[in-house]
Amino acid sequence: MGQRIKTVPRYGNTLKEKLYLPAIYQGMKITFKHLAQNVSDSNAIDTLEYPEEQPTDITSRYRGLHRLTHREDNSIACVACFMCATACPSNCIFIEATPREDGQDEKMPSHFSIDTLECVFCGFCVEACPCDAIRMDTGIFSLTGNNREDFVLDKDKLLSHKGAFGEEKSLARK
Repeated sequence: MGQRIKTVPRYGNTLKEKLYLPAIYQGMKITFKHLAQNVSDSNAIDTLEYPEEQPTDITSRYRGLHRLTHREDNSIACVACFMCATACPSNCIFIEATPREDGQDEKMPSHFSIDTLECVFCGFCVEACPCDAIRMDTGIFSLTGNNREDFVLDKDKLLSHKGAFGEEKSLARK
C-alpha cells in the first residue's frame, strides 16, 4: 500500500510578498479613506456622550450591578445559605449569618458584601441562589468611586438598589 503525498504549494516566496507591502498599502488606504470621511462629516459619526446620554439598548438579560431582593412583607429574601459565595469563581461575596427573629427561616445575613473590583459579573451567584435573593438587573452598568471602599457594596447598599426591568420582590416561597 502506497501512501499518497500531497504537496501544498507555498506562497510568499517573492520579495514583494515577504515585505507585505501590498497588504500594508491596502490597509492604510482603507484607514485614510475612513479618516477622510470622518473629518469631512463629523456629524455622521455615531457617538454616545456618556454620562449625559445613557444607552438605550440595554436588555433585561444584561448583568449589571447586584441587588438583594425583598419578600412581600419587606423582609430580606436572603437566608444566608452561602450558595452564592460558594458558586462565585472570584470569591468576592462575603456573608456572615445570624439567627432570624421573625420565624420565617432559620437564619439571615447580618453582614453581606460584594467586592465589585473582584467581581467578574458572571452571574453564577444569581443562578446559584435558591431563594431568588440576589439579582443583577439594576440597569447600573458603571460604578465610580475615589477609593477601594467605595466599590465594596454592603447589605444596605444592595437592598437599596431597585430592579430596572420588572419584578421588585423575590419570586421565592414566602
